Amino acid sequence: MPPVLTARPTVPASRRPPPPLGAGIPKRVRGTLRHAAPALLGYLAVRLLALAVLIRWTHLKGHGVWPLLANGWDSRWYLGIADGGYGYEPALDPSPDFGPGFGPGASVGPRNLAFFPLYPALVKAVAAVTPGSRASVGLILAVLCSLIAAWGIFAVGDRLYGRRVGTVLAVLWGSLPVAAVQWMGYTESLFTALAAWALYAAMDKRWAWAAGLAVGAGLTRPTGVAVAAAVTVAALLAARRGSRPALAAALVAPLGWLGYVGWVGLRLGRWDGYFAVQKEWSNEWDGGSVTLRKLRGHLVYAEEPKLFLVMVSLTLIVAAALFALCLADRQPVLLLVFSGVLLLVVLGSGGVYFPRARFLLPGFPLLLPLALAICRARRHVAALVLAGAALSSAWLGGHMLLIWNGPP
Repeated sequence: MPPVLTARPTVPASRRPPPPLGAGIPKRVRGTLRHAAPALLGYLAVRLLALAVLIRWTHLKGHGVWPLLANGWDSRWYLGIADGGYGYEPALDPSPDFGPGFGPGASVGPRNLAFFPLYPALVKAVAAVTPGSRASVGLILAVLCSLIAAWGIFAVGDRLYGRRVGTVLAVLWGSLPVAAVQWMGYTESLFTALAAWALYAAMDKRWAWAAGLAVGAGLTRPTGVAVAAAVTVAALLAARRGSRPALAAALVAPLGWLGYVGWVGLRLGRWDGYFAVQKEWSNEWDGGSVTLRKLRGHLVYAEEPKLFLVMVSLTLIVAAALFALCLADRQPVLLLVFSGVLLLVVLGSGGVYFPRARFLLPGFPLLLPLALAICRARRHVAALVLAGAALSSAWLGGHMLLIWNGPP
């Protein structure tokens, strides 16, 4: 006798239990997120601490925190590009001297051509389909990109030395002296996210992803040339063993940076158009002579040294020392090329001095020697070091945005 089939009662949609959290996310991504959760939570805790300090500080000074983070200094230039394209120039507050080439009499072309296009393009695109102002969208994008960057930084550290080192590396990146910029309407978070995942993809021999992310980094900041150089060198080394995807990646990786620089040259009708615009911002590569002169001036000869400029100077010195340790640790060539080119661009520039620490913010591989040392230390020592770094970052971030009279 065949079994009797009974229809299963249907449950009304309104009474069905909700799907589990994250059900729409691919299983592999959920597993990767769980693996990275300590790093992301640690990073988030550090930045929320800094935000709480900043909110309290701004309240005591009678300011609002939102305009400070979303609509100040370079943020206005990016929002101006999102609003009016290249050619628009925002009205800025008085700032420290940019050098003799900076002023309203600039004649080469619009000064906002010095700012690369990907971040303002994203702000414009997202703001077109979401409520709120473009300034709010830019700030939210920066915060989200900072989390993606912390995830990528963890992934690189985890691949090289394990989960604990990756977690400490992400927390250290969020505890840098100028880490407040990560949650501002600036490009550092977007650029670091693209750089970290491009380097990880190259380490994993995923050449299409590495090249595409390198192109994105090259459209985000001038230092995108460091990402392009790193991916190109790694791809060429792999191409020697007959990898055609690697050879293609080596050819594609620099196209973002070269494409924008070339476009500026065509727009201005001169091959060095982008570098001419940078010269009007007093940015020229001089091999480091201005950097050395400024270091001596702020650390040795200044009668009343400004704390922010002293911090910038010490950051440059520590970064150079950490790169020497990275060489001694025999880091992968990919990371050494990225850090080396980044340092070469930042330290070798003869331009404005005060944002140099911010320009080095994406150089997270420089923090690997510190992360390794912290992981080898006793737990209470490691906790004290990380807590001290987080507290100092919170205080220095407030000082940078509220006491220092100029851009970060």
